[in-house]
Amino acid sequence: MAWQLKQELKETLAAEEGYYRYPLGTRLPVALVYPNSYFVGMSNLGLHIIYELLNKRSDTACERVFLPERKSLERYENTRTPLMSIENQLPLLQFPLLAFVLSFEMDYFNVVKMLTLGKVKVWAEERGDMDPVVIAGGPCATFNPEPLAEVIDAFIIGEGEVIMPAFMDTFYKARQEGVSRQQLLQRLAQVPGVYVPSLYEHRYEDDRLTAVIPQDGAPASVSRQWVRNLDEYPAHTVVRTENTEFNFYLIETARGCGRHCRFCMAGYCFRRPRNRSLDVVTREVKEALQYKKRIGLMGAAISDYPEINELCKDILGEGLSMSVASFRADSVTRELVDSLAQSGLKTLTMAPEAGSSRMRAIINKGIEEEHLFRAMDMGLQAGIRHFRLYIMVGLPFETDDDVDAIVDLAGRLKDYMEEQGSKGTLTLSVNPFIPKPFTPFQWLPMADKKYVERAFKNLTQGLRKRKNIIVGVESPKEAYIQGVLARGDRRVGKALLKACELGGSKAFKRALKECGLQAADYLYRRREEHEVFPWEVLDMGFTREYIYRELGKAEALQPTLQCFAGCHRCGVC
Repeated sequence: MAWQLKQELKETLAAEEGYYRYPLGTRLPVALVYPNSYFVGMSNLGLHIIYELLNKRSDTACERVFLPERKSLERYENTRTPLMSIENQLPLLQFPLLAFVLSFEMDYFNVVKMLTLGKVKVWAEERGDMDPVVIAGGPCATFNPEPLAEVIDAFIIGEGEVIMPAFMDTFYKARQEGVSRQQLLQRLAQVPGVYVPSLYEHRYEDDRLTAVIPQDGAPASVSRQWVRNLDEYPAHTVVRTENTEFNFYLIETARGCGRHCRFCMAGYCFRRPRNRSLDVVTREVKEALQYKKRIGLMGAAISDYPEINELCKDILGEGLSMSVASFRADSVTRELVDSLAQSGLKTLTMAPEAGSSRMRAIINKGIEEEHLFRAMDMGLQAGIRHFRLYIMVGLPFETDDDVDAIVDLAGRLKDYMEEQGSKGTLTLSVNPFIPKPFTPFQWLPMADKKYVERAFKNLTQGLRKRKNIIVGVESPKEAYIQGVLARGDRRVGKALLKACELGGSKAFKRALKECGLQAADYLYRRREEHEVFPWEVLDMGFTREYIYRELGKAEALQPTLQCFAGCHRCGVC
C-alpha cells in the first residue's frame, strides 16, 4: 500500500513542469506544507514564491507536502504510512524543518491532522532536539498566530521574501554549532519578523487576558516585515500543472491595498500599497509565452493598478488570454473589461459587500450604485452575460433595512440586465461577516447566528421569485468556527487540538466546552477599548489608536480617504 501511495506522488510530479528536485543527501531537506489539497494549494502564489526562494539557496532542498485527497488519506491512515513529500516521497518526520502556509482558519484542523499523519509530535513543548522544527507563515500566521501557539515553534510575521533568508541563515548556523532546541528558538526570535510563541507568557485575571510577557530575552514586540520594492522580487507561477483550482500562469502586479475598507484584514496588514513596474510585469508575461497558459493577474484590486490598460494591451497583444483575482467597480476600465471578455470571461464579479449606501459608508467601501451599474454596462457591452455580487451579512451596525436593501439592489441590477437585453444570471455570494484582528471591527461582536440565519432566509425568499437570480450562502456553522479561531487565544488552541482528537471541526463546539470555554465569549462580546488582545505582541506598523478612531468614524458614517503620497495617518509610512 505504501508503494501505491509513493506511485501516486511520482505520477503527480511527472505531470508537472518547473519543479526542483535534488538527490537526497546533497542538501538539507525542508518541507513546505500546505494544509489542504494539492488542487487548492497549487493555486496559492505564496507557496510558489517560497518554494523557489528556498530552492535557489545552495544549501536547501525544499519539497512540497499536501493534505491527501480523501481516498488516499484513508489509505495513509489504514496502513499507518507516514505522510510524504511530492518530490522525493520523503516522510514528513525526516525533514528537519517543516514550513506551513496558513491562508484560512479552517485549515488549522488540517495542520494538526497532517502532523499526526506525518508522525510528528503535535504539541510543540513535547518536541526534542531530534524532532523537526515547525514554522508557519501566510496571512493567518501574520494576523493572529495564537490558536496554533501550542503547535507551531515559530511564526513568520509579514512577507516571507524579506524574512526567510535571515531565518534560514540563523537556522543553519545554529545547527552547525549543535545548539539545543531551546537555544535555537531563542536565536530565531531575534530575527526581524519571527515570533516564537513559547517565549511569551500570557497572563489572565478573571478569565481575561491581562498581559503578554516576553521571556528569555525575546523582543517586546515583533514587527511585521514587508517588501519595499516589489521589482526586486518577481512573483509568478513556478511549478506548472493542469491539476489545480486556477489553471493560470499567475503573475502578481501589486501588493497591499490603501482603500481602508474597515472590515479587511489584508488591507491593514499588507500596507502600504505597492505596485510592480509595468516593465517587470510585461517581462514576466513574455516569459509566460512558452507555457501557453492564461495569465492570472494577482493583486488586492487589479483595476487599481495604474497601468492596467497598457498591461491588458500587452497581454492580448502577445496572443494570450487573461483573468484577474479581483477588481473594484469604481476603478474598472473599459479596456480591462473588454480584455476579460476577449479572454472568454463568462461572469463579471463585483464586490459591493453591502446593499445600502449606509452600510457601505460604515465599512468605508467607497463603491456606490452608480459604479456597479457602470461596470455592469461595460460588461454587457463587451458581451458578458452573467454577473456575480459578493455580499456580507451581519456587518457592524446593520439593521433589517440594510438586508432588505440587498434584495432591492439585486432586483434593480437584474432589471437593468433585462432592459439591456441580457437573459443572463445574477448570482449573489453571501457570507456572514467575521470580525478580524488588526481592523477597526476587532473590538466588536459577531452578529448573532440566529440573526444571520434569518437574514439569509429573508434574502432567499425576497429573491426566489425572480428568474435567473441565484442566492448562494455560506454555512453559518463554519463561519462561527472561523469567528472563534480568528480572534482566539491560546486556550482556543487547546480546544482545537481536542476537537481533532474527537474527529475534527464538527467537534469544535464540544471541545470548547470540555476545555471550559464558551464560543459566545469569543463571538458575541464587545471588547473594551484598552483590552489586551492575544495578538498584542505583533506590530503591523500602524497604531492601535488609529484603528480605534476608525471604529468611531464607522459608527458616525464618516469616510476615510485612501492612501496617498506623503500620508502619515496610520503610522506604516
